[in-house]
Amino acid sequence: MTKLAPLITSFLRDYMPRQRGYSPQTCETYAYCFKLLFDYAAKRLGTRPSLLTIEDLDAPMIVAFLGYIEHDRGNSASTRNVRLAAIKTFMRYVEHKVPSALEQIGRVHAIPAKRHDQKLIRHLTMEEMRAILNVPDLATRFGVRDRAMMHLCFGAGLRVSELVGVLAENLSLRHGATVMVQGKGRKERCLPLWKDTARDLRAWLSIRGLVRVPELFVNAQGDAMTRAGFEYILDKHVRKAAETCTSLRDQNVSPHQLRHSCAVIMLQATHDIRKVALWLGHTDIRTTEVYLRMDPTEKLEAVEAVVPPELRRGRFKAPDALIASLLSDLETPA
Repeated sequence: MTKLAPLITSFLRDYMPRQRGYSPQTCETYAYCFKLLFDYAAKRLGTRPSLLTIEDLDAPMIVAFLGYIEHDRGNSASTRNVRLAAIKTFMRYVEHKVPSALEQIGRVHAIPAKRHDQKLIRHLTMEEMRAILNVPDLATRFGVRDRAMMHLCFGAGLRVSELVGVLAENLSLRHGATVMVQGKGRKERCLPLWKDTARDLRAWLSIRGLVRVPELFVNAQGDAMTRAGFEYILDKHVRKAAETCTSLRDQNVSPHQLRHSCAVIMLQATHDIRKVALWLGHTDIRTTEVYLRMDPTEKLEAVEAVVPPELRRGRFKAPDALIASLLSDLETPA
């Protein structure tokens, strides 16, 4: 029986960051996936996660785990597929370390990704976004910080990992405000900022003070802001904004919706999907095309540009007197 602990440790701490050059955010996402998997497998087998073996992670166990995160945890099919992809990547690594498990690993690789409906992306209107940004109390330090964080996330269309990872030294507020961010695959991009966004960031920098971390945004303890921390702050302000903006009621606004909202506004302003892809840091423009499906103005322009065929018109004639009288009754105003 092959112990699992040394394999997953070398995979997450050496293979991914050092040999493959994966970003810390990607390593964190993989680590969270395996935390869920090992917790589930240990409970199912009645043991501790540290005592699991690679033989315990056979195809039936993986299929059961995927069903668990969908039905018990309420994850979507797309999240299920992401977890499955992470597991398969680990299994490809194990192939070279434990040749005796090749048959078992082959069965795991044979587990198919699940097809799912591709719903329209949810986004916020400018009025809803304005209501949220107006909530923080600018007379307090945390109010200034929260406004600057949410404004930058929305105005620059950042992923939450990009937002909390922004370094203070990568923010330039002179001669045209810009921010340098590192996105997926360690790809850097430099984004110009709206004047209002730059104003909020200047206000935050003026009271940020000396902190022990290089990140732009910090929490109450002076440590770098975390993903969970920003999600909590955003949810708090959304619930407050919903008191005056009724369309926000019963909405569960995630940080990624701010990014979607920025993309929709950019598309409506430029009508150029390539510029939106460049702004968001998408490598493949097909990823950005999802915003074309959710923006009705693009479809309306296509409809108006088409000349419909000229059709012969006519009037229906009733086949008998009874139907004619019924039709006349319908046409007579009450």
